[in-house]
Amino acid sequence: MEYRKTEKDGVYVFLLKNESNQVYVTNYGATLLSWLVIDGHNNLQDIVLGYDTIEDYARYDGYLGACLGRVANRIAEGRFVLDGQEYKVPVNNGPNSLHGGVQGFSYKTFGYDMIGDSCVRFSLVSPDGDQGYPGTLHVSITYRLENDTLSIHYQAQSDADTLVNLSNHAYFNLDGACAIGEHCLRIAAEKFAPVDENGLVSKELKVLGEAMDFSSEKPIREALGSNDSDIAIAKGLDHPYVFASKKDPVTLYSPKSGLELVLNTSYPLAQIYTANYLDGRCGKHGVQMEAQSAICLEAQYMPDDIHRDPHSKTILRKGETYDEWTSFTIRKR
Repeated sequence: MEYRKTEKDGVYVFLLKNESNQVYVTNYGATLLSWLVIDGHNNLQDIVLGYDTIEDYARYDGYLGACLGRVANRIAEGRFVLDGQEYKVPVNNGPNSLHGGVQGFSYKTFGYDMIGDSCVRFSLVSPDGDQGYPGTLHVSITYRLENDTLSIHYQAQSDADTLVNLSNHAYFNLDGACAIGEHCLRIAAEKFAPVDENGLVSKELKVLGEAMDFSSEKPIREALGSNDSDIAIAKGLDHPYVFASKKDPVTLYSPKSGLELVLNTSYPLAQIYTANYLDGRCGKHGVQMEAQSAICLEAQYMPDDIHRDPHSKTILRKGETYDEWTSFTIRKR
């Protein structure tokens, strides 16, 4: 384990490494900064988009590499009812609340504990009323590198009933920062949740049509270039896919680099997002990050689930433990 201080007070960058991987993370937003691997042509490749400085992560939106909380994705109209009481949370995405609010976990500085050479645990106390959410929430987010697998373990406890839906917003591109369309995607899913023009999910799931169907691996461009109405309204892929299989439910493959990324998780679904709102901003090494130059595989519970299910698993009861994980395995095909 190596770490270094940044220019931002209390913020550190940690390096988890082994013979084939170098993973850089920071306690600012519990953010995945870089993941360096050797591709199929024996070149060193960073498969995660991001910025050159921690200050840029604090300055910009987009949540590049950040962990999302208290509640990932959207809450309709920034309000919800829990135990008969209405709560209001910041509206920061059209008419809805997104990724925990204006100052969600992505913009918090976490405490840290180094565990051996390949693991770091970030911790945060989110006070009662933080971004409008009830209860004092104790959160830990643990990154662990084992062989070619990077795992993220989320745990939380609250002293009052609250909402929790933690995820990570890494922007993956197995070739660097070029267009994502030639990457091949497979999702073990039969249904997805449509979204409206503000990205809010429908209450009804939909059976996959041709464009949205990745049950067999295909290039992402086939969906992005289609006339499908669900693609059009979201300006690309930006939809929750409900898994039909627990083993390797998502794989991403690049014929160019020869790299394959495999997602596994305890969550029932993932929001698949093709970076439709990247706007050409400057990323690492001065490279511009354009729309659809990466893909996010955001394993989580269903967005806005508090308005869908009275027994939603996003409800964390006082004294109970939130305990979920996601892993990414990189390999050569």
